[in-house]
Amino acid sequence: MHILLEQATCEIEVKKSRFIAIASPLSDLSQIKEIVNQCRMEHPLANHVVHAAVLGPKGDLYSYSDDHEPKNTAGRPALEVLKGSGVTNILVLVIRYFGGTLLGTGGLVKAYADSVKEVLKIIKTEPLIDKTSFHISMPYHLYEPIKKQLIEAQANIDSEEFTVEVTLTGTIPSSSYPTCAATIFDLSNGSCALNPIDA
Repeated sequence: MHILLEQATCEIEVKKSRFIAIASPLSDLSQIKEIVNQCRMEHPLANHVVHAAVLGPKGDLYSYSDDHEPKNTAGRPALEVLKGSGVTNILVLVIRYFGGTLLGTGGLVKAYADSVKEVLKIIKTEPLIDKTSFHISMPYHLYEPIKKQLIEAQANIDSEEFTVEVTLTGTIPSSSYPTCAATIFDLSNGSCALNPIDA
């Protein structure tokens, strides 16, 4: 499975109806309502805001809505495309501005599925791997060598604080954590420890 790194947007037109697809990272199904409501505020003239979401390490948690389109012509086809994509922790909204021509059920299914296919072509993803959040404090003279170790272990450093000491926080692949922690402990003669943060 892969996860989405950042939001992506694209638009297609079908018989003068505009379909705007927005893919967003998602960490909990409970966030969907708020995101959909926010989208409605940003697109007050849109006729429909349809959503489909896939969540979880195995991609086996789902949510979708047709938003007043005929049953199973919008959210369901969008979800089926998402389920087949190998991407999880993703929400796709498809905003429709009606163009005056009815598309029929087959046309709607194709338009919503195609909207999701198009946005999936442009998204940036990374493999879903188990990560451990960490923080570590160190004297200034150890900042460069310790940071080098973290980067070699494929850690993402989210923040750096320079006060009396330097404090780094970020995430590291859980499989790299024990080796990296031991290397840093040795490098600092036992004065610095890579501390996990409970999520």
